[in-house]
Amino acid sequence: MNQLRLIIPVTLFSALIYSCGSPEKSASDSATETAEESSEPRLELLWETPDSLITNESVHYESSNNQLYVANIEGEPAGKDGIGSISILSTAGEIIDQDWVTGLNAPKGMTVLDGKLYVTDVDALVEIDLESGEILNSYPVENAQFLNDADTDGQRVYFSDMRANKILYLEDGSIQTFAENQPNINGLRVGDDGALYGLDAEGLKKYNSDGTFSVINSVVTGGDGLIILDTDTFITSRWKGEIYLIQDGQETLLLDTSAEESNTADIGYIPNEGIVVVPTFFKNKVAAYKLSY
Repeated sequence: MNQLRLIIPVTLFSALIYSCGSPEKSASDSATETAEESSEPRLELLWETPDSLITNESVHYESSNNQLYVANIEGEPAGKDGIGSISILSTAGEIIDQDWVTGLNAPKGMTVLDGKLYVTDVDALVEIDLESGEILNSYPVENAQFLNDADTDGQRVYFSDMRANKILYLEDGSIQTFAENQPNINGLRVGDDGALYGLDAEGLKKYNSDGTFSVINSVVTGGDGLIILDTDTFITSRWKGEIYLIQDGQETLLLDTSAEESNTADIGYIPNEGIVVVPTFFKNKVAAYKLSY
């Protein structure tokens, strides 16, 4: 018996195969890939201020009034020139008061304790009334070289002297040393566990009450800003333009703006919205990013 043979041109055969769906992604495949992409840690730009916040180094989110405080160096980072300032922003990026406090030198790290904003200012810790903006006190630090970040545990105000390699604290009007020989210590944050965490040339550290420490991550060295999401999850910045997620000791690069010469200095965080707020230093503006991880 003769058999009927059906001959299909190669091009038509390829078209039939393609139309049957072999190379195409199904709806479930696409959904899976979308879910995988959305689960990747990332930062998404939400807003930027105008470039009028001159040499902004630090941003502090204050939960008591839902406002952002920005420390503007304006002059030299270690200069005692009296032209530094602090501005207030809304959480939507509107400048509420650009000259809320003036007459500082080179203000950097900030924290709030008992209705007072404490700011590191070259060689002194400055105390400002949070409601009025009045400068109440200035605590000079003996042999200070370059005071930088600050945070509080509700009793003490901890702050770093980056060039002296020290962590100090203010308690009951007196300044004491908490830890020494911490190379280029910068970012500080107190966790919900009451422990102090810091960033220096050796990485991300967790400190014991006696100033001894353990290293959580030794890759992200020379860090600047520090955010604690939980005791195993951190956001850290490097001044040159990098922001990292450190989770269970492992780092993931979230943002790199170094090619645009946009710095990422002492970052702030709005926890109820999951927003990382970035002072861009020489770009003279503050940028906000939505965090997903």
